[in-house]
Amino acid sequence: MKVIIINGPNLNLLGVREKSIYGNISFKDYFNNLKQEFSEVNLEYFQSNIEGEIIDKLQEVGFNYDAILLNAGGYSHTSVSIADCIRSIESPVYEIHISNIYAREEFRRKSLLSEHCKAVISGFKLDSYKLTLYSLTNED
Repeated sequence: MKVIIINGPNLNLLGVREKSIYGNISFKDYFNNLKQEFSEVNLEYFQSNIEGEIIDKLQEVGFNYDAILLNAGGYSHTSVSIADCIRSIESPVYEIHISNIYAREEFRRKSLLSEHCKAVISGFKLDSYKLTLYSLTNED
């Protein structure tokens, strides 16, 4: 199984920024743990703070990966272009949120991406990624 995690803006600061919301571990460290735990999965990672680079990566992998785990960060609430891209590719996209976006500010409670994604996982901190991978590797 070939899976890529794509993280958007400011997620390169995990472990440093707003630890009460996002935790105190870097994504690099967490990703290394995921690769060990899900060794049967060909797991890749990409992060960008730039909307166009996220779209470019989705287009690059969106026709030959078994799954895309996308945490678009703030772009989840603002990017019609990322939503259009998700709708245009074939690989299933799983929308990931570390925090519970429905318990935060009003503007974070609406995602433009959700309706185009296979599923949404929100509020389990970094384990939102692990839960999605667990689901993918245990499908019947």
